[in-house]
Amino acid sequence: MEEKSSASLEIKRRNRTAIYHALRKNRDLSRQDIVQMLRLSLPTVSQNLEELTAEGLIVESGSVGNTGGRRAKTFAAVADARLAIGLDITRHHITAVAVDLTGTVIHSARTRCEFALSPPYYKKIGRVVAKLVADAALDEGRLLGVGIGVPGLVTEDYQTVFWGGPLNFTGATCADFSGHIPYPATLHNDANAAGFAEIWEHRDMQNAFYLMLSNFIGGSVLLGAQIYPGENIRGGEIGHLTIYPEGRPCYCGQKGHVDPYVAATVLSDHTDGNLAEFFKRLRAEDAAIGEAFGEYLYHLAITVNNLRMLFDCPIILGGYVGAYMDDYLGALGELVRARNPFEQDTGFIKACRYKNESIAAGSALYYIDQFLGSI
Repeated sequence: MEEKSSASLEIKRRNRTAIYHALRKNRDLSRQDIVQMLRLSLPTVSQNLEELTAEGLIVESGSVGNTGGRRAKTFAAVADARLAIGLDITRHHITAVAVDLTGTVIHSARTRCEFALSPPYYKKIGRVVAKLVADAALDEGRLLGVGIGVPGLVTEDYQTVFWGGPLNFTGATCADFSGHIPYPATLHNDANAAGFAEIWEHRDMQNAFYLMLSNFIGGSVLLGAQIYPGENIRGGEIGHLTIYPEGRPCYCGQKGHVDPYVAATVLSDHTDGNLAEFFKRLRAEDAAIGEAFGEYLYHLAITVNNLRMLFDCPIILGGYVGAYMDDYLGALGELVRARNPFEQDTGFIKACRYKNESIAAGSALYYIDQFLGSI
């Protein structure tokens, strides 16, 4: 008897989930649309629509039908029924975004702030969040939490930095960063957060490797549209793969790693730290800049081909450089093709869809994904 009751509850939960997600992905559906789409009974659909409406997750959005007869009501999911905030912590800035249930960034702000493990810095983070809430007029009752993206490796419970990398903040905790944030908070590795944002945008893509080409190189392994962290939560650290033994020094103290060859600074150092200026001059066919970019693409091609050989999945180029790569995928593809013994089609190399704010957005999406999985 108990087993039957449990099975019945599970069926009811699945029906509710299916109906909600049908409305989230397909706006303005009638009861009959849902009945036909999900092959559920009309009473089941009607009951769930009433419950979801009462909870504020969906609303009546209009009506359809012939003007001569009774028009059927249509329903749609409420995008801002729940919201989440994401932060991207870097050496010189804090980027904050608010994200709704569709994954859309509805408000963003970037604040210059020098990173420091100090009470004044933690207070500044709290003020950044408070200002975002005020400026975007967010309903605090709908806020699920704040995801904090950091350039370090984070424990499985999202609470502690166990390797602080270039910012040297090993041991910092979520309690430190969120001490002045009055909402639930979690820490997230920056590359994993950005990778999750990309896989969220590519709903047709289940597996990928996200290569974060920022001032430091990071990566994220994405399997089944979820992050694969590795057994020791160090998965995807492509920046420390050796491509030239005894080559250029890496900030970690070793030599010949990927990082010193394809970090964004390899390019921006040619233009006084201004990456946008580098690509502006590249488009203007500056010879010296073109030569520097050609060398950069050569090293990037080695990295991308290694990833393709290892994972045999799409490679998404993200980070600061990835935002500019749409126009250069052909040139990169030619270099990769010359190294790939199995295929000539390099369509697996993709430029990121999130050109900005990917780390902050992905950190916020942790809460959105958790909530959607609970419906």
